[in-house]
Amino acid sequence: MLQEFVDNLLAVTKESVKTFTYESLNNIARLINGVSALLLAFLPGKSNILEGASGWELRPTLRGPRLPRWMENGVSSFNEFIHELSFDSSDAESTSEYSTHGDDEHEDPMAPPSPLSTSSRLSRTSSFSKYDRRLVRFVKYILSWMLWPITLLLWSPLVLLQLFRPRPGRSGASATVGRKTVLVKEHVVQRATDRRRGVFEDLQLAIEMFIESVFEMVQKVAHFILSPTEAGNKVYSWLYPHANGNDEGSDSDTDIPIQTATIGSENPIPTQRQISYPHYLNTDSRTCEDVIAELGYPYEKIKVVTSDGYILLLERLPRRDSQKVVFLQHGILDSSMGWVSNGVVGSPAFAAYDQGYDVFLGNLRGLVSREHVDKNISSRKYWRYSINEHGTRDMPAIIEKIHEIKTSELSKTPPACPRDDLPPDQPYKLSAVCHSLGGAVILMYVVTQRISNLPHRLSRLILLSPAGFHEDLPLVFTVAEKFVVLLGPILAPLFPGLYIPTRFFRMLLNKLARDFHNYPGLGGLVQTLMGYAVGGDSSNWLGAIGLPHYNMYDMPGVSFHVALHLAQIKRSKKFRMYDYGRASTNIEAYGSPEPLDIGANYHLIDIPVDLVAGKRDRIVPPSMVRKHYRLMRKGGAEVSYNEFEYAHLDFTFSHREELLAYVMSRLMMEKGNSVKGTSVRLRKLKKKGEMVAEGEITAAS
Repeated sequence: MLQEFVDNLLAVTKESVKTFTYESLNNIARLINGVSALLLAFLPGKSNILEGASGWELRPTLRGPRLPRWMENGVSSFNEFIHELSFDSSDAESTSEYSTHGDDEHEDPMAPPSPLSTSSRLSRTSSFSKYDRRLVRFVKYILSWMLWPITLLLWSPLVLLQLFRPRPGRSGASATVGRKTVLVKEHVVQRATDRRRGVFEDLQLAIEMFIESVFEMVQKVAHFILSPTEAGNKVYSWLYPHANGNDEGSDSDTDIPIQTATIGSENPIPTQRQISYPHYLNTDSRTCEDVIAELGYPYEKIKVVTSDGYILLLERLPRRDSQKVVFLQHGILDSSMGWVSNGVVGSPAFAAYDQGYDVFLGNLRGLVSREHVDKNISSRKYWRYSINEHGTRDMPAIIEKIHEIKTSELSKTPPACPRDDLPPDQPYKLSAVCHSLGGAVILMYVVTQRISNLPHRLSRLILLSPAGFHEDLPLVFTVAEKFVVLLGPILAPLFPGLYIPTRFFRMLLNKLARDFHNYPGLGGLVQTLMGYAVGGDSSNWLGAIGLPHYNMYDMPGVSFHVALHLAQIKRSKKFRMYDYGRASTNIEAYGSPEPLDIGANYHLIDIPVDLVAGKRDRIVPPSMVRKHYRLMRKGGAEVSYNEFEYAHLDFTFSHREELLAYVMSRLMMEKGNSVKGTSVRLRKLKKKGEMVAEGEITAAS
């Protein structure tokens, strides 16, 4: 009897401690969110920056506390009052409009709902009137904190009496069975939605596990003290393990195989299989392959080896018999994930595939995993490359691999409607859509291939906010440029690559990205500060860092020499190749003391180029894209220019229907690609004779 009383007392105390810690952590989160919202209210220019995160508001969605298990059968009015304190049904409707975790339909597809938001939605049952509900909620919140210790002390004896009260026989059993059914159902719902991506969720789980282990140890000690005979037998079994006839050496229940059978299988005899559970850290490490396969599209992975030994990942949505091929190239600190991150409707890769294109997704060198033929390559040697290597080694290897694949496939399986305007050595049309640094890389590739009298195999370029000219940038980038150029020789050996160095901090970033979505005050502050850091660009930076390619196992990084190369371009006000700092080295590499000027050789471009700029872009402003346009026009290239109301990341990460319509219209303008029922209107710029396509497709009469 005494042992049972101690067990019940420990159970009540354990649940009370768990509830107290849960509420304390929840209130700390509310405090951080509130202070962040207060600081955000005083920051200038936040409205423009916060436009990048769609539907962002500063008002947090407060979550109700979770009731412990011993309160579920008989909840006091006070605990119901606490449980219903943080929300009401009318407030739930309003918060669903601005909360990033209030409704699954408005949820970011790359950021699944947190368990706290799910449990909060399942328990919203109360309803207050709209009249003065904020004041009522505030008063109740203050009273709950004042009366919580008194209520806990008064309620504990009642709980003990209820625990020791004898249960009725049959009715009690049926009630227990019914309750167990409900608990199983709730467990299934919670398990199906439990992602625990945020730091706060993981911290709460760790604290709960710690409390469980402490009370389990205390309970075992109490059993030894209250049961001397059992304690003596246990000590005797430890001292003389072979005294008993049976072998009880293995106490582990976790390794016992479970008898299982699959319903509906041809052989229903139970078989033994080991149950494996997901990784306890529970981070989002999905790959581009996972996203594509999940949406039902075909996928193919291709390894490309460059001439200097780097292993690149070329991904594909294959249409093997298609003679229309499009190549998508990402920008700096990005990967192919950016082209598929908006789902079926808003992603350029899926839009091109649905239009009959064979889609290839390129990935430049520069991963933390350091993919190279030399498995023991050092970090300093791996990150020793600039934009030169992207344009003269990565891109030729990728384009030639695409050419090899398409030539082989089309020779084996000719298309149903072959085109007569294609040469036999290249029976397909290859267009490239590139963003940011990818645009500069593809331009460098085309120019250097033409100088070397080698085929570039491209038929059209669509460049979204292409890098290459950077003198017209905010003060932040000017300071960074002077810092990098001045200290480059010192910093390059110390920091050869710019990335998050350890798995722990990469995991922390992955989880913090979810917390920034859960707590909009904190997220808004981080979004604004990141916008300040890049000169006021209003891209959805929080959504970008929440992409799965920033995970604990791998992430795209930037070589310090790439950053130095961009600083050299900004200082020289020319789009030119890497300056090695010595005339002799430059002569050896380029045949002249100065690096090769790519912009001065735009007259070599022999394919149509479509330039697209963002009016809200502060990283590659429209003035810099127009500089590309002027030099191409001067060199006689066939080029068009257009602007959209976008920031820098909106070209790939955000869902923009007008951009997709424009890109697809330019792809279909390629000779031989007929566009049925559509036409592209052209408008004149201020300068005479300069034509540019609008981003609107109109029905042909």
